Amino acid sequence: MIRPATPADVPVLHTLIRELAEYEKALDEVRATPEQLAEALFGERPAAFAHMAEDEDGEVVGFALWFLNFSTWRGVHGIYLEDLYVRPEARGGGHGRALLTELARLCVARGYERLEWSVLNWNEPAIGFYESLGARPQDEWTVYRLTDESLKALA
Repeated sequence: MIRPATPADVPVLHTLIRELAEYEKALDEVRATPEQLAEALFGERPAAFAHMAEDEDGEVVGFALWFLNFSTWRGVHGIYLEDLYVRPEARGGGHGRALLTELARLCVARGYERLEWSVLNWNEPAIGFYESLGARPQDEWTVYRLTDESLKALA
């Protein structure tokens, strides 16, 4: 079952984000607090959205956290999938596909023309999964990022 996240999901969502970061070998980079997640998802002006995947017993086993982006070339919004994660013991059960299917359904229903995300180059299982759904890498683009001291220096 896929459903929109609720405020009651914030603690498990925070735990899942930490699990994802550990899988990506970057747990030490997680700074987000449950309070920050609650504000971003359910505050006065939500900036992000999340969907939860539950197993047949109603236990949360994964999530998709996303936000709107905008294509100046197409003139419409799209969805940028920030994180997609399914717990290892639940992988292969269709939860990841169901989460992406729900986001694709939202795109089509709302007139959004893109569903985009990034994947680590070493994450071959994820790459194979995404390509099996028809997703294609945009390898003519390189992602750049300013954070921490570089961001402050430029500001």
